[in-house]
Amino acid sequence: MSSISSLTCSMRAAFTISVASGVLMAPGAIAGQSDDNEATQPERIQVTGSRILRAGAEAPAPVTVITGDEILNSGAMNLGEVLSRLPALGNTMTLANSGNSIGNAGISLLDLRGMGTNRTLVLVDGRRHVAGSPNSAAVDTNTIPSAWIDRVEIITGGASAVYGADAVTGVVNFILKKNIEGLDISATKGWAENNPYGNERFTLSYGQNYMDNRGNLAFSVEYNSQDSLNALDHQYAGRSWASMNYDSLYGPRSDEDALSPDHPDQVRVPDAGYYDLSEAGNFQLNDTWYTFNNDGTPREVMFNGPVDPRTGYCTFCDYINMNQYVEMQPKYERTNFNVRNGFELTPNLYTTLEAKYVRTDGQSIGQPFFSYGGVRTTGDYAIQRDNAFVGSELGALMDEAGASELNIGRMYNDGGRRLEDNKRETMRLVAGVDGYLSDDWSFDASLVWGRTEIERVNNNNLITQNYLYAIDAIDLGEGPVCRDEEARANGCVATSIFGADAIGADARDYIYTSSLATAEVEQSVATFNVQNPFLFSLPAGYAGFAGGVEYRDESATTVEDPRAKADETFFNALGETNGSFDVTEAYAELSLPLITDAPFMRDLTLETAIRFADYSTIGNATSWKAGLEWVINTELRTRFTVSEALRAPNITELYRSSGQSFANVSDPCRVSNLNNLTDERRETRAANCAALGVAGDFDDNYDSGSLELEVGGNPNLQPEESRSYTAGVVYQPAWLNGFSATVDYWQIDITDTIASNAAQQILDACVDANSINNAYCGRISRNNDSGQVELIESYSLNIARSENSGIDFELGYDFNAFDGNIRTTLLGTKLLEAKRYPFTDQPDDYIDYAGVMGNADLQMRFTLDYSRNNWTIGTRTRYSNSVNLYNPDELAGNPNPSSEMSYGSYAVTDLTLGYRYENGVRARVGIDNLFDRDMPGTTNGTGAGSAYYDNIGRFVYISLGYSF
Repeated sequence: MSSISSLTCSMRAAFTISVASGVLMAPGAIAGQSDDNEATQPERIQVTGSRILRAGAEAPAPVTVITGDEILNSGAMNLGEVLSRLPALGNTMTLANSGNSIGNAGISLLDLRGMGTNRTLVLVDGRRHVAGSPNSAAVDTNTIPSAWIDRVEIITGGASAVYGADAVTGVVNFILKKNIEGLDISATKGWAENNPYGNERFTLSYGQNYMDNRGNLAFSVEYNSQDSLNALDHQYAGRSWASMNYDSLYGPRSDEDALSPDHPDQVRVPDAGYYDLSEAGNFQLNDTWYTFNNDGTPREVMFNGPVDPRTGYCTFCDYINMNQYVEMQPKYERTNFNVRNGFELTPNLYTTLEAKYVRTDGQSIGQPFFSYGGVRTTGDYAIQRDNAFVGSELGALMDEAGASELNIGRMYNDGGRRLEDNKRETMRLVAGVDGYLSDDWSFDASLVWGRTEIERVNNNNLITQNYLYAIDAIDLGEGPVCRDEEARANGCVATSIFGADAIGADARDYIYTSSLATAEVEQSVATFNVQNPFLFSLPAGYAGFAGGVEYRDESATTVEDPRAKADETFFNALGETNGSFDVTEAYAELSLPLITDAPFMRDLTLETAIRFADYSTIGNATSWKAGLEWVINTELRTRFTVSEALRAPNITELYRSSGQSFANVSDPCRVSNLNNLTDERRETRAANCAALGVAGDFDDNYDSGSLELEVGGNPNLQPEESRSYTAGVVYQPAWLNGFSATVDYWQIDITDTIASNAAQQILDACVDANSINNAYCGRISRNNDSGQVELIESYSLNIARSENSGIDFELGYDFNAFDGNIRTTLLGTKLLEAKRYPFTDQPDDYIDYAGVMGNADLQMRFTLDYSRNNWTIGTRTRYSNSVNLYNPDELAGNPNPSSEMSYGSYAVTDLTLGYRYENGVRARVGIDNLFDRDMPGTTNGTGAGSAYYDNIGRFVYISLGYSF
C-alpha cells in the first residue's frame, strides 16, 4: 500500500515484538540501516497504555506482549486458553470451568490479576467490543479472529484515564494485522493420549491489494471444535473421593489431638461416597438403609467399612460416584467470519470498514434431577404406603416399621442428565477513519456497533408438579394410574422410581421439558481522538498530547422460560434483566519531557492523563493518572505511575430482578463445626449463633444438600473506585547483547467493591463479627423452630474492598548458537498480597488470599525457542508454587480442617516442532503436557482456581498449513 506520510505510515506499521515487558523491543534486535535520511527518522507508534505517538517503541507503563504466532503455536483451542496461562491472568472463566455457571458454557473471559473479569477491559485495536454475556461487561475472547492477531498487549496501571471504565486492573488489547495479502490456510487436529478428548481447528485467510495498492480487502473464516470429557473417562479423575470425619474412621480424638495436623477433622478417603443416594433410590427404615434392585424390590445397602452419618459418606460400601456427573471439558464449537477493507482516500486520509459474525455453541452437562431421602425431606416428595408400585416386600418393610410414607434419595439418571445448550451469535461492525489534520496533528475516528444474541436451552428439566403427580400412583383395577383425577385427565403417566431404570419413555415425556431462554447485549460507540507528538517544544524535547471524546450506549435484556421463571421446574427461577445506560467521556493525555542529557538522567518525562465521564446511571466520574519515566542511561531506565480509576456497575448488577440460585455450604452454627475451632473462634461463633436463636445442641446435617439463595441486582449501586501504583526498572546491558530484564511492582486497591458475596462467606462473616448486628446476618433467614438456614440473600452491594499487590519480572535473552537463533523468555509474577475486606470501613478486618488456591504466590512461564533455516523447535513451561486450600482466617479458627490442606508446586511443559517448505507449505507437530503431569491432590481441574491445572493430560496435535 502506498505511503500517506512517514508518520502516518508509522501509525499503521506493524512492528515485530518479542515478549519483553515494558521494553517492547526484541532483546538484541538490530534495526535495519539506510543512507536515506527519511528512513533513519525515528519510527513513531502507538502502544497500549497511551494514545500518544512515541519515538521508537518506548512504553510509558509496564506492558507484556504476546505475538500472534505464539498464540497459534499451541494445542489450545482459543485465545483465552492460551492467555490464561500467563502469570498475570487468572483462570476464572475458561473452557474447563465455564460450565459451572448457568448460561456460560463455552465462554472464555480474561481476569487480569485475578480480581474479577468485570475489572479487565478487553479492546480490539484500541476499540471497545460488545460483551459476550448479559451478566457481565467482559468480552468473550472466542469472538476475536485468531488468524489475524498481530500481537496482544497487556498493561496494568493507569489504563482507565486513557480507555475509560472497566480498566480497573488493566487492559488487554488485541491488535490485528492491518495489511493482509495472499492466502493462508491451516488445519490442526489433536488427540489426548489417555482419554477420548480431541479437538480440531481450521483457518482460512485471504487478502489482496487493489487500485494501485491504495486499498486492501481481506476476509477470514475460522472453525474449531472440541469434544466433551467426562471425569469417568479420565485416567485419574474418575476415582470417587469423600471427606469423612476423623472419628468415623479412627474413633474419638483426645482434646489435645483435636487441633493437631496429625488428627484432622476430616480425612480425604478414596473409593468412598454417599450411601443415602443412588441411581436406584435409597431410603431409611428403623435406622437401616435400603436400596432397590432393578426389578423394584428392596435390599439393604451394603456396608463393609466405616460410615459417617454426619456427612452421609461411607467407604467399602454401596456408594454413588458423583464424578460421573463431572464434565472436565465441555463440548464446544465455534465459527468465525471476518471481512475487512482498508482504503486510502487521499495521501492524508485512510478509511477502514470491518464486519464479523461469530457463532459459538457450548454444551454443559450436569447432574440429573435428584431428591434426598432419609430425614432430609418430608411431605411432597414422599411415596405413600398405598402407592401402586409398592410391592409386597417393600410393603412388609414399611408395615414392620410403622411407616406410612417413604422419602427416596435418588439420582434420576433414567430421566436424563440436565443438559444445557448455549448458542451465541455475535455481530460487529466498525467504520473508522484516520489521517492528518496538519503536519503534526493526526486523528482517528470510529463508529462501532456490536450485538450478542444468546439462546439457552435447558433440556431434561423436570416439571415439579407433573413429577409429583406421576410418582403418586394408585391402582384402580387396571394397573397404576396417577392419583389426581385432573392430572389423569390431562395426560399424567404414572411411574415407579424403584430401581435404576424405573422411568419409562412415556413418563419421561410427561415429567420433563426443555426450557428456552434468550438474551441480547447491544453496544454502540462513537469515538474521536487527536494526537500531536510535537505539541510544543521544551528544553528537554517536545511535549506530546492526545485527547478525545467518546459516546457509548449499552443495553442488555434477558427473557427466561415462563415455567422456569414461575418456579414450576427443577431449574433455577432466574431473575430477568432489562436495562441500559449511556456515557459521554472526554480525556486528555500529556507527555512532558522535563530533563535531558543530565548526569544520571538521560531523560526524565512526566506522563499525565485525566478522563471525565457523565453516566446516565451514576452521574459524573473522573479518572486520572500521573507517571514518571526516568532514563538513567542507555542501559537502565525506571518508571513510576499512580492512578485512580473507576468501574461503573454493569447492567445486570443494577437491573437484574430477584431470582433463585443454590449453593453448597457448611453451617457454622452446627456443634460439630464449632467443636473443630480454636477456643477464641468457637466462643465468638457460639455466642452469635445463640443470639440468632440457634439451639446449643444444633447439629442437623441438612446442609449436606444445597441451600437456596436469592440473588439480584441493586439500582442504588455506586461505582467502584481504585488506586493503583506501579514502579519498575528496565535493564538492557550493552555488555550482553540480546539480554533484557524488567522488574515492576504493582498495587491495586479497590474500594466500594461491587460484589454478590459467596453464601459461605455470608454465613461465616455473620457469626465472626463482634455481634449479629451486621450487614451479613441481615441477609440470612433461619427457621425459628429447627434453626436451619432457609434462605440467603446475595444481592450486589458496595460493601467490600479488595487489595492486591505483587512483583512482575521478565528476563529475555536472544542469541545465536548452533548455526541458528535461540530465544528465551522468563515471565513471572510474585503475588505479595491478595486481601479481601468484608467491610470497606474496617481496614483491620481482612483475609489475605495470597498463596491460596486461585492466588498462587508465584507463577512463572519459561519459553525456549530455537530456529535454524526452515526448522523451529520450541518449549513452553508454566509453573505454579504450592497453594493452600484454606485461607489464613479459616486456619486461625481451625488449624486442621482436613487431611488435604494444600497442593504442591506444579509445572507443565509443552513442546512444538515445525518445518516450513520453500513452496509455502508448513507442518508442525506439538505435544502439550509433554510429561503427562497429573492434577495435584483430588481436584478435577474445573474450579475457578483449579482450572490452572491441566485436566486433559498428554495431548498430541498435528498442524498443516499453506500460504502464498
